[in-house]
Amino acid sequence: MKINNQTTIKNEVSLHGVGLHTGKNVTLTFKPAPINHGFSFKRIDLEGEPIIPADAGLVTNTDRGTSLEKNGVIIQTSEHVLAACIGLGIDNVLLELNASEPPIMDGSSKFFVEALEKAGIEEQDAPRDEFIVEDVISFKDEESGSEIIVMPANEYQVTTMVDFGTKVLGTQNAYLNKMSDFKKEIADSRTFSFLHELEAMLANGLIKGGDLNNAIVYVDKELSPDTMVRLKEAFGKDEISVKPNGILDNLTLHYPNEAARHKLLDVIGDLALVGTHIRGKVIANKPGHTINTQFAKKLAKIIKTEKRNKVPKFDLNKPPLYDVTEIMKRLPHRSPFLLVDKIFELTDKSVIGTKNVTMNEPFFVGHFPGKPVMPGVLQIEAMAQTGGILALSSVEDPENYLTYFIKIDKVKFKQQVVPGDTLIFKLELITPIRRGICHMQGYAYANDKLACEAELMAQLVKSK
Repeated sequence: MKINNQTTIKNEVSLHGVGLHTGKNVTLTFKPAPINHGFSFKRIDLEGEPIIPADAGLVTNTDRGTSLEKNGVIIQTSEHVLAACIGLGIDNVLLELNASEPPIMDGSSKFFVEALEKAGIEEQDAPRDEFIVEDVISFKDEESGSEIIVMPANEYQVTTMVDFGTKVLGTQNAYLNKMSDFKKEIADSRTFSFLHELEAMLANGLIKGGDLNNAIVYVDKELSPDTMVRLKEAFGKDEISVKPNGILDNLTLHYPNEAARHKLLDVIGDLALVGTHIRGKVIANKPGHTINTQFAKKLAKIIKTEKRNKVPKFDLNKPPLYDVTEIMKRLPHRSPFLLVDKIFELTDKSVIGTKNVTMNEPFFVGHFPGKPVMPGVLQIEAMAQTGGILALSSVEDPENYLTYFIKIDKVKFKQQVVPGDTLIFKLELITPIRRGICHMQGYAYANDKLACEAELMAQLVKSK
């Protein structure tokens, strides 16, 4: 069954392990989170227990993993846990850490998937936000030749094509046509490194938590006696040798193309930073954390712009759901302060209404008579009245209630509204109405463009 609502986990669950880069013992606890929370990390080892959202805009480092930073607080190697969340179709979860990075475990997402399944997944009372890809979007790094594109598809699909240019590990491809196959096909694909990279990281103290159980090491050069000694010491092994397929011993590949599958896992984890589920096919040629996160930033920007500029589509010439007479039965406002003319759509979560702005509006007498512009505060008031219809629809006797503002936030005005314009308002619940509190995201459009936007919070109060 396809879930169209948001999800979180039923119970909290913890894992214990070692951080790959720090070598420190760390506990990761997955916790349920409310609707529209998304993914975020909480550093409980620091004063104030700061929270770092899983946001592409917070990426600061992509060397051997994706690092996030906010106000000087860092999260390293975020991609494997985020891939597990996306792979299981989870929308909202809080990841508590007592260190700067999740435990590396075996270098895959397998143990995170198992923990999340143990916690249980439950549906929430809010629709899932999804970016439906309608045009090809691409990003290319000319220097490295890496390229990622996303194209229209019926569901989220990912294909990776990698070429490492070495004899031991050449060209590999991997694909995931259904996210529901993530657990079976991708989750247990482990991270990997080449011997020359490993030597450099060991020399610079960059891989303190590594051992031969959490990274596949491809031997792309001859093992010198000095290197052998350092590897034995680093991994606490008496003996180390190279298998016939060119990897260090103590590990057996899960798949011949495990490297490409892990790259696919990384793509899913890095694109989780977009903050929205994707319905489209991603094709990544020579992916890596740098291009993955650059593409995530581009996608996030496109999604934000499209969401804000998506004018509701309906026929203005059709009879409305409520005309002004019906609106007055529900709202206490009267001329000259009734600022919504028609309601065209009303569900339990959203409302669409309109206002025709004419030169006869009383405020134009004094608001720039020579160049009449509708005051921004009245645009917000008109938006709020439209939202009032949504709020009052939650009670059986709306005529006995009033709605009062208790908060206005994130207000932005994008263009002037002048006589002759038709304002189209769309308001959506941010959270379900509880105890008479209605929290809405509102947009107002004029001339097929966003005119203003705001978060509104109002309270329903009995008038009698």
